[in-house]
Amino acid sequence: MTNKVTKAGSISRRRLLTTASAGAALAVSPFRINLLQAEEAPIKIGFPVPLTGPYGAEAQDQVRAGQLAVAQFNDAGGLNGRKAELVVRDDKLNPGEAATRTLELVEKEKVNFVVGSLSAAVQLAINNVTKERGVIFNSISQSDAINEAADFSKYTFHEALNPHMTSGAVGRYAFTKFGKKVAFLTADYAYGHEMVRGFLEVGKEFNIENLGDIRHPLGTTDFSTLLPRLQSLKPDILCISNFGRDQQIALKQATDFGIKKSIQIIAPLLSHASRVAAGPQAFEGVVGGCSFYWGIDDKFASTKAFNDAFRKMYDGKLPTDYGALGYGGVRTVLEAVKGAGSVETDKVVTALEALKYDYYKGPQYYRKCDHQSVQSVLVIKSKSKDMKNESDVFEVLSTEEPNEKNLRTCEALGHKS
Repeated sequence: MTNKVTKAGSISRRRLLTTASAGAALAVSPFRINLLQAEEAPIKIGFPVPLTGPYGAEAQDQVRAGQLAVAQFNDAGGLNGRKAELVVRDDKLNPGEAATRTLELVEKEKVNFVVGSLSAAVQLAINNVTKERGVIFNSISQSDAINEAADFSKYTFHEALNPHMTSGAVGRYAFTKFGKKVAFLTADYAYGHEMVRGFLEVGKEFNIENLGDIRHPLGTTDFSTLLPRLQSLKPDILCISNFGRDQQIALKQATDFGIKKSIQIIAPLLSHASRVAAGPQAFEGVVGGCSFYWGIDDKFASTKAFNDAFRKMYDGKLPTDYGALGYGGVRTVLEAVKGAGSVETDKVVTALEALKYDYYKGPQYYRKCDHQSVQSVLVIKSKSKDMKNESDVFEVLSTEEPNEKNLRTCEALGHKS
């Protein structure tokens, strides 16, 4: 009689063939193909910005710099070989359009994250969609409301300056040098309202006198009935709180009316794209704020590296202020992805909250309570002489270094202490 001995580790030929056949079937099965595709799918960043309309030039700058951040991430190997992709949409500077495009990005394109916006109202519409669906949104446009508890969620981050920071820095500079009597020309939407609120708040420290606030709709092309009324108030300072094409037209017409001869014009925000589009005469002598200027590359190695990379990618061109925000907004998210080793939302949120970074303008970090980027604010003046190159259109007058004291408190924003 033959004793049959079966070893625990042995496998019969029939079982081996059966297992191999099953493995081969799995290898070519739709399930396996879908699994591989999921593993190799790019990390998608939705990027809704107003490519058409009065802020189109700034939006194009945002896209170019955002693409640079993606290219650098991919060139460095991505996330364990997994590459990133920027999925751009035109929000047309319209909250309803922005909500529709963001929903499309989340549900159809299956983006992992959203970065973008160039309007206070539009970014709130984007934020409403992303926070309801648990998608990280890093806003690269100015807003105070997005930091407030009513609009904030743990998925909301704010790479841009906010009006309180910007108007505070410009006001502290201007009210000590140009006088106390102030009149306002204001775009009649959230951005303009928040900027004026910021100026009036900081103005309390200097006992400024508010002579009046004349408001105009977005897209105004004729200020000829408004500027004489402001001029008749005889202010020391005229604060023009609008942006993009509106600002360009207002400054051109203010120059034509001779307002600069007796009144200092300030703006909470001066954009490189607007200054280039309108030319030196319209902006001559105007003082304002910004988040970034390429000319600080003698102060920060990160600025020089950003300038050099942008030049290389875009035929010698230099990055702009809003371009830098596009770069920072995308890069911080991708750096957090690498830090988390994952695209899982909660892990990336944690990594963003822990991020201490210097990618393009000096040190920054996201404040815990509202995810506002704590950063420097530059006070600048338009210039037309002693220019190093065609992009050298501003002089940096002063810098407010990163300081949480220059932000609204967490409690004032409605966050629990």
